[in-house]
Amino acid sequence: MVAEFNGIRLLHHCGGGPGPSQHNIRFQHVELMMQKSLPAMRQRLVFGLLGALLVLNNSASADQAAKPNIIVIMADDLGYGDVSCYGATRVKTPHIDRLASGGLRFTDGYCSASTCTPTRFSFLTGNYAFRHQGTGIAPPNSPAIIKPGTETVASLLRRGGYRTAVVGKWHLGLGGEQGPDWNGLLKPGPREIGFDFNFLLPTTNDRVPQVYVKNHRVLNLDPNDPLWVGDKKPSPDHPTGITHRDTLKMDWSHGHNATIHNGISRIGFYTGGHAARFRDEDLADQWVKQSVEWIEQQRDQPFFLFFASHDLHVPRMPHERFHGKSELGFRGDSIVQLDWCVGELLATLDRLKIAENTLIVFCSDNGPVLDDGYQDSAIEKNGDHRPSGPFRGGKYSIFEGGTRTPFITHWPGKIRPGQSDALVCTVDLPASLAKLAGVELPADACTDSFDVLNALLGVDGAAGRDHLIQQDNGRTGNLGLRAGKWKLQRHQNRQARNVEMKLVNSKVPQFQLFDLEQDPQERHNLIDKQPAVAARLKAQLASLIEAGRSRP
Repeated sequence: MVAEFNGIRLLHHCGGGPGPSQHNIRFQHVELMMQKSLPAMRQRLVFGLLGALLVLNNSASADQAAKPNIIVIMADDLGYGDVSCYGATRVKTPHIDRLASGGLRFTDGYCSASTCTPTRFSFLTGNYAFRHQGTGIAPPNSPAIIKPGTETVASLLRRGGYRTAVVGKWHLGLGGEQGPDWNGLLKPGPREIGFDFNFLLPTTNDRVPQVYVKNHRVLNLDPNDPLWVGDKKPSPDHPTGITHRDTLKMDWSHGHNATIHNGISRIGFYTGGHAARFRDEDLADQWVKQSVEWIEQQRDQPFFLFFASHDLHVPRMPHERFHGKSELGFRGDSIVQLDWCVGELLATLDRLKIAENTLIVFCSDNGPVLDDGYQDSAIEKNGDHRPSGPFRGGKYSIFEGGTRTPFITHWPGKIRPGQSDALVCTVDLPASLAKLAGVELPADACTDSFDVLNALLGVDGAAGRDHLIQQDNGRTGNLGLRAGKWKLQRHQNRQARNVEMKLVNSKVPQFQLFDLEQDPQERHNLIDKQPAVAARLKAQLASLIEAGRSRP
């Protein structure tokens, strides 16, 4: 921009990102063309203007510095006891431990559901998934579950001047009501709900297809070899895990026996798209590569990265260099691979000298599971390892092990290292991060998301939320209500799954009440001994469901 005043020319440059708050004014050159005898008044005018521009520049720089970069690392199927900073001894996680030792390790940190799609929905939208139809585990051809126009953590942060990206597992559907157009534009998707960039595993890797989606298209798709995805066998001679079981490099135990790719049979069928298909072993490397490249491009402006790991989810097939790195078979090796991913992100922040201006939230989308459809020796090699730590249950369960998972916040120089027993949940991240970014939260958005920013940052005396609703996949009406030390379980179908690290349905009463301080394993049902507490929590749960929201 050039301003000229009576023969005096001021030249400066205003650079920055796409948002109106990203002024990032930088002076490239100030040139004064003066006559030999410049009157004093004109000198004062010039230097006054220069001073004003300098103030504006410094103000913009301070505004930038006040907004840290944000990375949310969401592990997949990682239990409370699966990392060494939470007590694991048979697998080592030094990089995750570094986050914990230099940050805040939460003992009461939760995801909102014990399966992946509803937790991811709740994390992004700030709304409990059980309130919304179609938020259970998404099938391969699911349309976009989060509709354009929905306020999300990404849209809130983008409004606050952040560049936004999601890299990794999506599993929230793509496309309009007819589902994804795999050979065309895959929209709506992340780009329509606040993300500037996405590089995705579109579903989850035990479901077809095994391709990457970059922004709106399948990456490297050959138009002469179109991709077809369906739920029925495309031809009588199509190879499956049933007809060609003897060719598999990882056998299935239940359910995962349709189309074969990379020696592993999956849920669902697909054909074509051969040039676009990936190797399971390369997923983690690709997530890291794409994330590092994107971070490098955003180093001079605030950014938000949702790093969505897939490592522990079946089929567990870590890269060959991680094979045998744990005592727990491929499940343990996948934990080591996840830890390597965390280390690579930390190394990138250090190399770019932006670590001290970056808030990292480490969490998981649900609790652990051993045999989840493949014969990968997870049960046989588990030994005395306790994936859920001191808790009972895991993935698919509303027992504590299903939703109480590792939860760590890390921000060098801003978060004092320690441990917190504040009650926090991934559903709170939209409201909390919006507060951090200085963005006002609309009254009708993120209606189950609480501002627990001070608790996440470890501010002295800061409280978390005072209650939390937990759910399973959401189709059965099974819910848990955590309020203080009390936990009410409501099993509408009177069945609980994966309560003892086995994928069996156990018969349970419709309502159970537990004192988590005395009984973290949830083995002593106090429903008859504490009728007043039970009645109060039943009424509170009914009221929260009826209200359709929990944020005041």
